[in-house]
Amino acid sequence: MSKNNYLCIMRSQAQKPLQSKALSPAQMEEMFANFNTWKEKFKDNIVDMGGKLGEGKIVTTDNVMDGPFVEAKEIVGGYMVISADNMNEAVEIALQSPGVYPGSSVEVREINQS
Repeated sequence: MSKNNYLCIMRSQAQKPLQSKALSPAQMEEMFANFNTWKEKFKDNIVDMGGKLGEGKIVTTDNVMDGPFVEAKEIVGGYMVISADNMNEAVEIALQSPGVYPGSSVEVREINQS
């Protein structure tokens, strides 16, 4: 049985600049170690690590606008593509990601191969 691909969309709550705190070097080191451990554990499931998303545009039939908007409640900060036998396995992989922390979420969507 072949595995399905799932798009994982990383979201976080928008914060005011004064609310965000810089991480200490020790916290950064721990964060990267946790991420590398997770990445190694699921290396056979990771199809595309994606990346952090930057500046963008909103395209409609009427016009093109700058985006994303800073006043948005949630910010899409990144994405990745994973392979899994089913949605439950994909959700478990995302749930174990260090990218899931208070104030963040990962939306998992099956990529239909039609």
